[in-house]
Amino acid sequence: MGLEVKEDNTMPKGRAKYFKLSVMFLLLNINSFVVPVGGFSLRSCRISYNTAICAKSKPSLKAVPTDIPPTVKGLDLSVNRITKIQGSDFKNLPLLTQLEIDRNMISQIDTGAFAHLISLKRLNLNNNKLHELTADLFDGLRNLTELRIRSNGIQVVASTSFKSLTSLNLLDISFNKLNHLTNVHTIIQHLPNLKDLSIYGNGFTTFNSWELTNSSLGLTSLDVSQNPFGVFNITTNIFPSLTRFNIGGFHSKQHMKWEVRNTTFPSRVSTLDISGLELAFGHMKTFLERVNSSLTSMRMNAMKYNLTALINISCTIPTMSTLQLRRNKLHFIHSNFFKLCINVKELDLAESRIKNIHDEAFASMQSLKILTLSRNLLHSVPAATKYIPTLEELDLSKNNITTLECQDFANMTKLKHLRLFNNYISALKDCVFKDLIKLQVLKLQGNHICTFGGAFKKPNLPNLTQLRLNGNRLTTIKSGSFNGLQSLQILSLHENKIVTLKHGCFIGLTDLTDLQLQSNNIIGPDIKQEVFNHLTNLRKLDLRTNHIRFNESLLPNPPFSKLSHLQILAIPGQHHRGKALMPSNILQGLTNLSVFNIRNNQLLSLPKDMFNHTPQLQKLDISSNEIMDLSPELFFPIQNLKSLYISRTNLRSLDFLIDAGLTKLEFMQARKNAYSVISKDVMDTLKALVYVDFQGNSFTCDCDNAWFINWIENSNRTQVFDAYNFECNYPPDLKGMKLLDFDIQPCTVSTEFICFVSTTCMVLLFMGGSFIYHFLRWQLTYAYYFLLALLFDSKNQNRQTGNLYDAFISYNTHDEPWVIQELLPKLEGEQGWRLCLHHRDFKPGKPIIDNITDAIYASRKTICVISRRYLESEWCSREIQVASFRLFDERKDVLILVFLEEIPTYEMSPYYRMRKLLKRQTYLSWPQDQEQTKVFWEKLRKALRAEENLCEDRLLLNVMD
Repeated sequence: MGLEVKEDNTMPKGRAKYFKLSVMFLLLNINSFVVPVGGFSLRSCRISYNTAICAKSKPSLKAVPTDIPPTVKGLDLSVNRITKIQGSDFKNLPLLTQLEIDRNMISQIDTGAFAHLISLKRLNLNNNKLHELTADLFDGLRNLTELRIRSNGIQVVASTSFKSLTSLNLLDISFNKLNHLTNVHTIIQHLPNLKDLSIYGNGFTTFNSWELTNSSLGLTSLDVSQNPFGVFNITTNIFPSLTRFNIGGFHSKQHMKWEVRNTTFPSRVSTLDISGLELAFGHMKTFLERVNSSLTSMRMNAMKYNLTALINISCTIPTMSTLQLRRNKLHFIHSNFFKLCINVKELDLAESRIKNIHDEAFASMQSLKILTLSRNLLHSVPAATKYIPTLEELDLSKNNITTLECQDFANMTKLKHLRLFNNYISALKDCVFKDLIKLQVLKLQGNHICTFGGAFKKPNLPNLTQLRLNGNRLTTIKSGSFNGLQSLQILSLHENKIVTLKHGCFIGLTDLTDLQLQSNNIIGPDIKQEVFNHLTNLRKLDLRTNHIRFNESLLPNPPFSKLSHLQILAIPGQHHRGKALMPSNILQGLTNLSVFNIRNNQLLSLPKDMFNHTPQLQKLDISSNEIMDLSPELFFPIQNLKSLYISRTNLRSLDFLIDAGLTKLEFMQARKNAYSVISKDVMDTLKALVYVDFQGNSFTCDCDNAWFINWIENSNRTQVFDAYNFECNYPPDLKGMKLLDFDIQPCTVSTEFICFVSTTCMVLLFMGGSFIYHFLRWQLTYAYYFLLALLFDSKNQNRQTGNLYDAFISYNTHDEPWVIQELLPKLEGEQGWRLCLHHRDFKPGKPIIDNITDAIYASRKTICVISRRYLESEWCSREIQVASFRLFDERKDVLILVFLEEIPTYEMSPYYRMRKLLKRQTYLSWPQDQEQTKVFWEKLRKALRAEENLCEDRLLLNVMD
């Protein structure tokens, strides 16, 4: 994601374009800014601008990676050691539009390997080892428009290799070993939309038009250069649409045999390159005469013979406008050299070893606008250039020019671009640019300029927008040095030896947007408000790599406080010794600052309120300092921050990010610091993060990093660059091991396993409960009450209470009428027994279970009056259980069961069945026949009178006997 800089409406026309270019340059120069798509960790690649970049991997890839995300639109696998493309390598990349696999060692491609790349438009297979193109090799690439397969050593091409490429526009199959033009016919016969074909350097010795019949009618560009043609024969018009033709570039010992009988070839060619072509002059003349009505651009570089004659022929073509004559060893340009080139607008004479030029060499070129004389041997500006009144661009770079005279550019009133860089100019005279009133770009970098005097003080260059003075020997910028450059937008002064910036040195540069002062010797005292306060429209200021340092924590006059439009600021990486101090108000006034670079300044800390004046900051680089800790408060004023560089800062933790509130942060580079654990809280806080770089940190391989390892492998939000190469530094026995090879299984609890165990237990519990309820519910009920009786008896087992009653009557309230009307009168009234009844003898307010226990243990016997209602009663069950436990505990027969009704065995409670096993004979049934009641009462009396010893014989009490 590039940093978007909005155009200010106050900018003069044309300034925005230059400013945007400079912004892009700084963003690239400060650091490579990678913006990914998606979020994941790749073993050998990174994601940038929808492109997976796996180029120049270390170690080099030997196969196509399998972890490329399916959302990418570009894949760069260049400069690796891949030897084979397999059928499944690109199976999951349906959105891919560009594939770069050049500079590998590919010798084999499986059939159908590209079949799934239905969206692919550009494929680059240059510089591999594909000696043979097999049948249906490019099957499926119906949308491919560009194919480059140069320098592979291709010798054999199957007839159906290219049949699927129906949309192909450009094919470059140069520098192979096709040797014969029939191989080209095999290729292009299946390409109906082919427009641009390059087959140079294939060892063709003959070119016969019939070998390409009906296969090249749509070509507009053809490059057959650097082939050792002995015969060039065209008898039919096989190139009716050709507009660009390159046939030069091969040196042989004998001239080519030229037989072009078709008069229409090359009648439509507008750009012709015959560089290095060795052809008989008569044939060359005939050839050039046939492009008389269409040719606009002619290249005759490195020609050995007849150059002057060829120039004269070319210049007679009325449409000729561009002439390129590089590398021709001209040495001297005489007055008649370009006498016929009256229509030429652009002339390129670079790299031609030119030492001298006749003053009238260009006098006849009254239409010339662009003249290139770079990379020659000129010692001064040739006077011939003064006689070209139409000249708009002049390139004199990389010559041996040492001085510039006042008349060198006289009368060049239309000149817009002047390139004088990389010469030996040491000084500029005040009058040297006096006539260049339309000059826009002046490049003087890479010279030996120590002073430029008053060359820019006067308004001689009212339209100059770019001035490049970098790479010279300037030491001082004096006051008013650029007074006359009212339209200047870009000023490059970097890589000089500037020590001093005088007050007012930039006065007059009210339109300046880009000022480059990096890599000089500027000292701290020169960075004052008075130096920059005139640059009211400045957008970019680069002061890196100077001797600037601050000794105050608070500056009385912040140097940039007047630069309210400044968007990009880079403060130097120090050359001085010792630690640096950053004043808290250094950024005061920079309300629109979006990029701040303060790397390599030997800073120990940053003031917490440093960014209070920069609410628009989006990119911050504080790398290569000695800041061991950062406060979250530092980031409170810059909540729009999107990119953060904190590499090599000795940070021991990233916990400051938890409370920093950087919810918009998308990119973070945090290489080579001192932290060993990345916490979950840190990464959860950075909700917008899509790319992070933790290279070179000393990670701990233990459970503290288990979350981080799992997050790297499974995150679908953030890409962790080069994560598969992170190494363990602790514990010592794991040092050097890859972080992602550490087994985190013992550190984690599997949620899936817990759910499985829980579900299994619930199912088993439900099944067990169902089984118990159906088959064992009565046994469990008995066990419950037995334990309850044991609990109650434990309170009374040491109790020595005397027998207050002869019997405790246990009954259900529904059977109370029988107890009151029948039992009570008979036992108490007639027989004189002392009975205990709960409604009469229980103590009020006392717990009912205690009343029951006390009554049973205070009675010699317990009479249970049993009916169906009795068996259903909870309290009756507890009473019989306490009495039963007393029977077990004291080994006394204290329990008498009286049944008021007949109850089948299967309806009996487990208590009665237990009693039946222990003492089968002691129970009574109330007779239905009134005549039997006497026997019932008599047996009940005997039971109450009987001793409690279980060892003595018992009477059979059942009246039914």
